[in-house]
Amino acid sequence: MDNDVSAGSITTIVGRLALGITLLAFGIGHTGVIDGVTTADAVSIAQYVGGIALFVVGLLAFRDRDTAGGTTFSALGAFWFTWAVSAGTPVSDNAAGLFLLLFALVALSATLAGGDQLGQGAHGLFFLALLLLAVADFADSSALVKVGGWVAVAAGAVAWYAATAALAHWPTALPRRAAGRGVTATG
Repeated sequence: MDNDVSAGSITTIVGRLALGITLLAFGIGHTGVIDGVTTADAVSIAQYVGGIALFVVGLLAFRDRDTAGGTTFSALGAFWFTWAVSAGTPVSDNAAGLFLLLFALVALSATLAGGDQLGQGAHGLFFLALLLLAVADFADSSALVKVGGWVAVAAGAVAWYAATAALAHWPTALPRRAAGRGVTATG
């Protein structure tokens, strides 16, 4: 395994911790795996940790000239804050689905922007979770809500691991496969 560990910037570490905590709470609420815990229980975490903290981290990343981190964390902070303050507001399933679909595109942009493997993995899983939850709203499918919740939990776990790995100096890159037998590198 590749033990060359990047410590990551402080803003990236804090941002990933905030995203991880928020995604774990949001995802667990959608899965129904803990009796009596729903998405409504994630609203405070989403508003303060996911919304305000991520937005501030995004501004700090811009200050550090990290355009990708600033854009991603600020946009995701806006998502979480909007989701939290609008919780409980009666909207149609299609309006809720459209909201999730639009921010799924933001998560897709963050995935395609590049960066390290763990960051791309967390954003890619977040994209998939939001996409599944949007389709669940459009189709009124409780089964897809649970699946989307589990994918959000996975995204949260990856984001949390990425932050913890940077702090603890754990491996943050997948090992590279050696070339197969008889394959040589030229050059």
